[in-house]
Formats: sequence, C-alpha cells, structure tokens
Amino acid sequence: MLAWQSRPLDVVYPVLLVDGIRIKIRDGTVTNRTVYVVMGINMDGHRDILGLWVGPTGGESPKFWLSVMTELKNRGIADVLVLCCDGLRGLPDSARAVWPLVDVQLCVVHLVRNSLRFASKKRWPAITRQLKDIYIAPSLDAAEVELAEFIETWEDTYPAMIKSWRDAWDNFVPFLEFPVELRKVVYTTNAIESLNSRFRKAAVRRGHFPTEQSALKVLYLVSIDRQKNRSNPTGRINGWKSILNTLTIHYHDRLTAHT
Repeated sequence: MLAWQSRPLDVVYPVLLVDGIRIKIRDGTVTNRTVYVVMGINMDGHRDILGLWVGPTGGESPKFWLSVMTELKNRGIADVLVLCCDGLRGLPDSARAVWPLVDVQLCVVHLVRNSLRFASKKRWPAITRQLKDIYIAPSLDAAEVELAEFIETWEDTYPAMIKSWRDAWDNFVPFLEFPVELRKVVYTTNAIESLNSRFRKAAVRRGHFPTEQSALKVLYLVSIDRQKNRSNPTGRINGWKSILNTLTIHYHDRLTAHT
C-alpha cells in the first residue's frame, strides 16, 4: 500500500464523493477493472483525494465497500455528513454501518443520464426538462408533485425508467432539504469526473497497467499534479463560508462534537 493511501485523515468530513473509472490491468491476462476514487471535502472547504481502490474482478459488493469505509474510519474519520455516489452496489448500507447518521445522496447527474438510457433520443429534451423540475424543486413536497407528473407522463412508455426513479428516490431526496449553495456541492460527483478524465488520458497512453500497484502509483501522481491555467480537482471550494454556515445549521451537534 502507498504511504499516501494510509496517511491519517481529518476527524470530520462534511462531504465524501465516490466514483469509479474503468482501466485495463494485466492479471495473467489483461482485464477491465474499476478504480474507485474517494474525495473528501474537509471543514476548511478543501477537496482532497483520500484514496484509490482497485475493485474486485467480480464488481463491487457490500463486503468490498465495508472494507473501504472501515479503512477510512480507522484512518481517523469519525463522522461524515453527506456521501454522494452513483448507485454503487452495497455502498449506501456499508457507509451507514460505519457512520450511522450519514446522509447518502445519489448523484443527480448520473440519475438523469441513466434515465436517458431507457428513452428514445427524440424524447430526451422533454424528459430532461421534467427531471430538472424535480431536482430544482424548492422542497421535498414540491419534488414529489413533480415526480408524480413525471410518472404519469412516461410510465406507460418507459416503465424501466420510472422504476429506476422509484428505486432511487429515498437516496435522491436528502439534498432537497438544503439551500442552493449546499445542493451544488452534494448533488453530483462531477468533481471526481474531472479527475477521471485525467486518469483516462493516462490509461490510454499506457494501454494497460502491468499490476494493480503500478496503476495506483500512476493515478496517484495524476491526482496530485497541478496544471497551470486549468481547473484542478483538488483545492478550496468557492463560497465555502456560506456553505459551512448552512452545514452548521443542519448538523450543528455533529460538527461541534469532534472539535
């Protein structure tokens, strides 16, 4: 394990973002493997890559995610307020097993993209307009009204799309309780996706990695590379003071319990 991957972490991370990227690794034969990235936003508003994990060959599982979440806790994270992810199997329950009060937020951007997979391309503009009405709704009650209209409009045509929203609803709604400033931070894993685009370029240049460790070393170096005149995936979030004030109102006892 890289020393960077085992370094101590802050006690509280208001937000964790989790996403993955597929790369090729030789393990006897060259196979597609997923490298999962966990990014934390700390109390000072700084985005930091907390670790990289190569997923098992059979895909992610509750056991895998429990080991990752437990490792992060053992490195010092006593509490996480919001965890944003892309419906990774077993992750929500594993995160709650480690931090019982964590709010799990499914990535809204991924939910919208997944919805479009079920629909004819000519229907995409109408679908995305209605979905936007759901995720910008001012309250949970208003979002439920918009969802009901969405279901009425599309269930007969695209039942699988509607089922995906019903299945995801409980893990979609947490951010609807937050003001706009905080919603922008927790509703999508796009901050990791910008990092993944750099990972993808590094992977394409090499074709495949000879071992898991070589892959992790290269991707780690990519993650800490600061590119001049380019937006970088790590660094401080703009307007963090306002967001921290909002977090303090919603999670006051938990933010002060570890200070």
